[in-house]
Amino acid sequence: MALKEIAPVSDARLRGAMFVYVAAVFAALGGLLFGYDTGVISGALIFIKREFGLTTAAEEIVVSGVLLGATIGAILGGKAADLFGRRRVLLVTATIFGVGALASAVAPSPAILIASRVVLGLAIGLASTNVPVYLSEVAPAHVRGWVVSLFQLAVTVGIVVAYLTDYAFAGIEGWRWMLGLAVVPALVFGTGMFFLPETPRWLIRGGQHEIAHRVLVRIRGLADVNAEIEEIRSSLAQQTESGRWADLLHRQVRPALFVGLGLAVFQQITGINTVIYYAPKILQAAGFDSASGAILATVGVGVVNVGMTILAMFLIDRAGRRPLLLVGIAGMIVTLTVLGLSFRISNPSGHLAGIAVICLMGYVAAFAISLGPIFWLLIAEIYPLKIRGIAEGTAATFNWGSNLIVSLTFLTLVEKLGASSTFLLYALASVASWLFAYYLVPETKGRTLEQIEAFWRARPRRV
Repeated sequence: MALKEIAPVSDARLRGAMFVYVAAVFAALGGLLFGYDTGVISGALIFIKREFGLTTAAEEIVVSGVLLGATIGAILGGKAADLFGRRRVLLVTATIFGVGALASAVAPSPAILIASRVVLGLAIGLASTNVPVYLSEVAPAHVRGWVVSLFQLAVTVGIVVAYLTDYAFAGIEGWRWMLGLAVVPALVFGTGMFFLPETPRWLIRGGQHEIAHRVLVRIRGLADVNAEIEEIRSSLAQQTESGRWADLLHRQVRPALFVGLGLAVFQQITGINTVIYYAPKILQAAGFDSASGAILATVGVGVVNVGMTILAMFLIDRAGRRPLLLVGIAGMIVTLTVLGLSFRISNPSGHLAGIAVICLMGYVAAFAISLGPIFWLLIAEIYPLKIRGIAEGTAATFNWGSNLIVSLTFLTLVEKLGASSTFLLYALASVASWLFAYYLVPETKGRTLEQIEAFWRARPRRV
């Protein structure tokens, strides 16, 4: 079966760096769907609320249905990838994306809409668990940072495409078109993954050494890949893990697990997805009069997100993970503080609206060079091969669970505490995340995945 699966790739002419780039682009389409399906609700929600007469609590549930599904998908995705392979799981993911998009577009009631959003969330959870791992395992060490960061770039592009789609259909209140158009990239994603191979590391883990050798020759563009194969084999031989959930608590895994879970939670409780999901509502509260105007301003925020993610990809293998993480989180602290204070000292007006847009753009820019791409990169790098899938899945589960909690509570917090206190609370969480990154997150730039595993084995910590 595995031999047949890689035949199209073995017959192809793509090899070496070009092959890695093409594989990365197709795999990263899972990130574009992730971004589109999470971002599109921000504009669609305004019209969904009007059509179905949703309460504040119902709005939060419509938004958070995706997050519930993503949490479940992340729980299942890591173990499934370790058992069945990264490629097979991503093929299933593409199918679920398409089904969820069509179901949400034709939903006749809030209940069906929420259920279809949960299905979409399942696909998002699977993609967020497996795309970064797939990319990390096919990329050579010296470019792994930017290759894996293609996933986050695709997420940001997906968000901008979602915002533009929202704006395009806002005039006719076409929320069903907004949600349903996600079926197009789902088809492209599934088609691309059909022609891509399984990762050589997963094949070696499963004892399929001959097939892994053929795939690695194609990926690296080299006739002799024996040194890399031997490094992978040697690393596997030194691992005491057996691929079970209990292995996550092994003494040599706990420090890496703690870093991954900490970054997962901090990426969300610093408030990023309140901006992604509720940006038009935030801007309307700040003084924008029309839904279309607020959505258009949100597009600008999304464009900044894409631009700064591209900058992060350029820097991540040069400056390193830690410097970008620390500088970016510091920027988040400043912009969230200014945003919170501006709501406290101003009344809704054009002046406040301008400050809000600037602060949101600055905050998203800072996130896009730090917690945005670096979280997904690190959790694809820092775990041993035998448990990489379930460890990355566990971190993604914590990420989506935190996302669910933040999204379910944002509108309620604004109602109870006010916008000012809510954003200042996120600023305080950003301070805690900076301290966490400074003291606990290691640098992984330029190291092979096997060297990173050796780092944790050599420095077991009491976590």
